[in-house]
Amino acid sequence: MRADLALIYDWVPHGARVLDLGCGDGTLLAALSAQKQVTGYGLEIDSDGISRCLEKGVDVIEQDLDQGLTNIPDDTFDLVIMTQALQVLRRPDLMLDEMLRVANECIIAFPNFAWWRHRLSLGIKGRMPVSRSLPHAWYDTPNIHLSTFRDFSDLCRQQGHTITDRAVGNGSTEGQWRHRRWPNLFGQDAIFRVKR
Repeated sequence: MRADLALIYDWVPHGARVLDLGCGDGTLLAALSAQKQVTGYGLEIDSDGISRCLEKGVDVIEQDLDQGLTNIPDDTFDLVIMTQALQVLRRPDLMLDEMLRVANECIIAFPNFAWWRHRLSLGIKGRMPVSRSLPHAWYDTPNIHLSTFRDFSDLCRQQGHTITDRAVGNGSTEGQWRHRRWPNLFGQDAIFRVKR
């Protein structure tokens, strides 16, 4: 399991009703279902991801997240999860509101554009960064709204949502003190837990 998914796994309560947006191949939902008796659905647009979800026994719905979540009633789920998809949406601000309409809490993980290696790539090399969390070249990237720890915190505050926890994803170095002290500089991935 990816490092960001492992951190998120620990935040999901036993037996929760979960909606996983952009669930990919269903790895997280499959683990949560098997080990924490979580129930729920994944939403995915990629046909290969949908096929892999079905192979793992994950309930998945084909859906374009840019169309919103209007097909899901208020408070249907306990928790909504979105990993590595916020930056590809046309309106991430509207999706945050939608996530907190269908559940009281959400967990969101995205690449931190202010990570020091991204800054180095822009500042010294004069090039758009390419990394594990941003693996595409500038001309073929699906990422249209890159964000930072501070940017996302500001968005939550502007929309009246409460950040209850956050974590810094950096592969095998999540626990280092400097990542917790300066997440905007040393965090490759931002992971937030947000409530209405």
